[in-house]
Amino acid sequence: MVAPVRLTYRALAERSGSWWAVRVAELPGVYTQTRRLDGVGGMARDAVALMLDSAPDAFDIAVEPVLEPETAALVERARASRIEADRATKAASEQLRLAVGRLAAAGLSVRDIGAILGLSHQRIAQVGGGRHTE
Repeated sequence: MVAPVRLTYRALAERSGSWWAVRVAELPGVYTQTRRLDGVGGMARDAVALMLDSAPDAFDIAVEPVLEPETAALVERARASRIEADRATKAASEQLRLAVGRLAAAGLSVRDIGAILGLSHQRIAQVGGGRHTE
């Protein structure tokens, strides 16, 4: 048996003064508003359920803030930069772990490893799992 397809309605939220004006793209005439962006999903869900006379948990809501093109581009660049920074942080952590392991295997103390890597001996002990001697 194939599971029924669950519908998703897009709640387009646009600033209007100090409010978010919300319209549901797939259902002309469904509008609501809220003060904060985190309230858009719930308000849109209630409006859709009322319009369709259905249970509020019978469908999904995707909140889409409507921003000026320049602002939207800036937000997208910020998100991409954050993802790139997260990847770089993970790569740096892995390289640090490998370097600490190699230096410890060569018999260096956590203080010497810290001096070589420019980190505190406490951080080296964390990275190395506390296996190293002073």
